[in-house]
Formats: sequence, structure tokens, C-alpha cells
Amino acid sequence: MKYPKEYLQEIKTRLKISTVVSKTVSLKKRGKEYVGLSPFKTEKTPSFTVNDEKEFYHCFSTAEHGNIFDFVMKTQNLKFGESVKYLANLAGMRPYTFSKEDEIREEKWNKYKLIYAKYVEFYHQDLFKNPLAKEAKNYLKKRSLTIEEVKKFKIGYVSSNESFKDKIFNEFIESEIKDTGLFYFDENKKKYVDRFKDRIIFPINNISGDPIALGGRILNDNKYLAKYINSPETPFFKKGSNLYNLDLTRKLSNNINNIYLVEGYMDVVGLSKNKVENVVANLGTSLTTRQILTLNQFFQHIIVCFDGDESGYKAALRAAENSIIELKPEKEISFLFLPDKYDPDSFVNEKGKDFFENFSKSNSVPIHKFIFDHYSKDMDDNPSSRAIFEKKLRAISSSIKDEFIRKYVLEYFLGKVYELTPNTNLKYKKNYTRPTKSLKSTQNYYNETKSLKAIDIKEFSFLYVLLKKPELIRDNINLIENVNLFSSENKLLFEAIINQTNNFENIDIESLKIDQSLISRVLKYASVKHILSKNLNDNQKILEILSELIRDLKNYELELRITDLESRFSKDLSEATFNELKELKKQQKIN
Repeated sequence: MKYPKEYLQEIKTRLKISTVVSKTVSLKKRGKEYVGLSPFKTEKTPSFTVNDEKEFYHCFSTAEHGNIFDFVMKTQNLKFGESVKYLANLAGMRPYTFSKEDEIREEKWNKYKLIYAKYVEFYHQDLFKNPLAKEAKNYLKKRSLTIEEVKKFKIGYVSSNESFKDKIFNEFIESEIKDTGLFYFDENKKKYVDRFKDRIIFPINNISGDPIALGGRILNDNKYLAKYINSPETPFFKKGSNLYNLDLTRKLSNNINNIYLVEGYMDVVGLSKNKVENVVANLGTSLTTRQILTLNQFFQHIIVCFDGDESGYKAALRAAENSIIELKPEKEISFLFLPDKYDPDSFVNEKGKDFFENFSKSNSVPIHKFIFDHYSKDMDDNPSSRAIFEKKLRAISSSIKDEFIRKYVLEYFLGKVYELTPNTNLKYKKNYTRPTKSLKSTQNYYNETKSLKAIDIKEFSFLYVLLKKPELIRDNINLIENVNLFSSENKLLFEAIINQTNNFENIDIESLKIDQSLISRVLKYASVKHILSKNLNDNQKILEILSELIRDLKNYELELRITDLESRFSKDLSEATFNELKELKKQQKIN
């Protein structure tokens, strides 16, 4: 039985021959090739070469020559079918079992690709020919795109003309068309509707260059419609396993070591237009380990470059925590933050390729440094906050799969922690013996704080200000209106303070009839108490601290609501849910 040619070709496409050979032979780069000692005979001078561009190896001392399948068969003494299974697993592909199910799947896959190829080609050509596409062409011109970029990325426009839909439904059966996700059935109109109608479309290709999904953008912002949508997930398209433009950029990996990872289709197209072609985009989801592993197959250095606003920063943080898990000794992951209000497309359009690449070299931050710098900003000058900070760093480092990277990232984290806490470094310990009672007390304190969340600490600090500065709160009572707490104990204490003081009209806090254990927790764990003690008479400073705490609490509430709505929207795809979600995200940016 023969494997389908497409299946074998995808294995070869996904795996560089140097990646496969380097698992057996120690290779060194020499020009466009790699060299090493022959695996077929004992030698002292390297005579074995590997060429990724030509996809073969050659041994000058034994005349052995071949592709990845030949290499695995000869070095591991495997039959062809066994080598295919081994390499398919290495490439992250499902095994081909020659079952009836595989045959049916292969047939569906070929129909799926054919429908997408016809759809993409028709609407790409229609962009140039159809008078209804005039607005789309004007939009692309406004974004400074030329015909060259439109053709390179096969950008199209889906007009309201339904002639193509009629043609495709006559050519293929309903189930085959439905499986692509290009059309959905409208229960009210009792007919299939084009999902990307009135949108500019960006074909999403698999690694072999076949279109398997689409991204679509509306021409004019509409509060009832999402600006960008992607094809729904199908048996042949998974967002977390694909990257926009990978089919083109992988071909550059023989000459370029680094790859830029951006957020949007237009970022890719804009960078490419300015001759920065080593760029891919994730597809509107958090960066996945599958995407990192795929990029690692081709490039040594991944540079994550998201938008320069707050949402871009948050997306970068999520990407950092997801991707550090797959960090390898021979690989790098860095983060590049653009100036505020810039995205990669606008930045490179204004500054040019050379400026962008020089800016990247000077401002890219290694992943471990980015993570440390981020969490150190949230740390306050008290043992509880420091303990939570260190615990978070240890958890992140322990998630790393490679034991050597795990070890050195942890050493980096702890070294930086010791710089921030000089009284705990080794030199200090030699000259100072901490009393046993104090050490035990600190350990108990640490054990107690392990169960606390960051939001609990924020709430304790908020309540601490109320308890210590009631007169100031009375004169600025509007600040604490509509503040919600999330811990049931803290919520109880907050309500008691408000009710018993009659909104701080009666400010004799000492006479409050409140469970003292609730107050004790606030006084013990509030991270703000040290700062407050230094600024007790500076009301302006205290109001600034209070406002910041309230903003953090409101942002946390917004994040919870946004997470809930995102989960709901992924299930019901309701416009009402989407509009509510959009409004909350707008508030989040304002805050």
C-alpha cells in the first residue's frame, strides 16, 4: 500500500532535513550547508553534508545520499513505513493507517482543499473585476497596499453577488460545502449565507501553501459586527496549530535565523511590503505551544511583536507564559514592544525597514527578563508580596520542559530576587544569624500567604486605607462608590464599615462592632501599610494610592466579566453578547 503523495510531502515540508539529521549527527553550519562526521563510517575529518534548501544529505566518504526518509531508514535500520511513522510523529502529524476511515478522510480533505482553492481564486480575481469591489480597493489603497501585495497574499473581496455561491453548490454536495465553514445555514431565511459576505478576505494557508481557512475584515467599523472574523474550526483547520504566512516564511529559514510573530494579517502584509518578510501572525488566539514548536522547527529566534497598547502588552504576557514552557537551549524567544499607539504595520510604514530592524536589535527583551520585569512591578516592599512574587517565578520556571533551561531560568529569577532583597544574600547570611523565633515567624507568615491571591492583597490594602484614614474617605466618599470586593470576608468587613459609620459620617472606627479577626487580617497582610506609614500626612499621595487600588479592583471585575462573556460568545456567537463584550473591552482600555 502506498502513502498519499500529499502526506509524504507534508512531512518533508514540516521537517528540515538538518533537524532530523541533528538528532543523530552533530552538525556545524558552513555557508548554506551543515557539515558533520559521517554516521555511516568512522572518520576524524567531516565528510558528511546536509543541505536544507535542496532537502538532501550526502556523504563524500561512502557516497550515501538521500532525503529524510532515506536517512532514518539507513541510520535506524527501519523499513520505509516505519520511517514514515517516526517522522510523522516528529512533525506533529497524525499517523496514516490505510484504514477505510483514512481513505474517507483523504477524500474529504481533497474536496475541502478544492473548494477553498476555488473560493479564494474567484474572490481574488473578483476584487479586480467586480465594480462592487470598488470600496474594497479604495480601502486597500488607503492602507498603502499595492497590487504586488494583493497578489502575493491572494487578498480578495466577497461581494453581495451570489453567482459564485450558486455555482459552488451545483458543483459540490451540501455536506462537503458545510464542512469548510465558508457558509452557514440561516434558520430564518432558510438558506445558506456566505460567512465572509462584504468582507476583505485573507487566505490562511497550511504549511504546504493550500488555503484551508480565511480571515475576513469589514470595510467600515460596525458596532454590530466584529471587525475581524476567522473561519470556524473544522476537521482540517485548528487555529492553535496554524500561523498566517508560515507557508512563505519557512522558505526563508535557510538564510534567516529569526522570525517576527505579530497579531494581525495587515501587520504581516505591511511588514512584507516594506521587505520585512520573515513574519507570521497567530490567528486571533493566545499563542499556543503547538505554534511555538512549529516555529522552532524552522527558526532559532522568535521575536514576539504585538501592538504597543495595553491589550497588546497583555497578549504578550500570555504569550510569554505559554511559550516559555517550550524554550530550548538552542532556541531564543524575545519580546519587542513598540511605542504606544503603534502596531507593526504603522510603525514600519512610518519608520522603514532599517529603522524597524535596528529598533528590534536594540529593544528586544529576552523572555525570562520580560516575565521577571513584569511581575516585579506588582511587588510591594513587604515579606508577603515578595513571597508571592518568588512563588510565581518558581512556578513559571518549573513549567519549562527542558531541564537545563529550567535550571538556568530559575537561577536567573532567584539571582534577581536577591538583588532586590540584599538582606537575604549569602554574604549577608555569613555575618548575620537570624534569631530562630524570627525565622519561624517569617516561615509561618509565608505559609499563611501561600493561600492568598493577588486580588486578596489588593482588597486588604483598600480596606487598610479606609480604616486608617476615615476622615479623608468621608471628604472623598464618591471615590469608593460602586467598588466591589470579591472575597466574602472582605466584602463583609467593607459593608460593616460603610453601614456602621453611615458612609463615614460617624468616623469613630475604634468603636465599630466588627469581628476583630477580619480587621487583624487586613492589618497583617495589607501590602500598602508600609507606604502609607511613610505618607500618613500626605493626603494627596494617599488619594493617589487609593485611586490606583480602586482601578485595580475594577479592572479585575472587568476581566472576570470579559472572561465569562468570551466563554459565552464562543458558544452562542450572539451579537448581543459580542456588543456587550466589545463595550467592556473599551472600558478596560479606558481604565
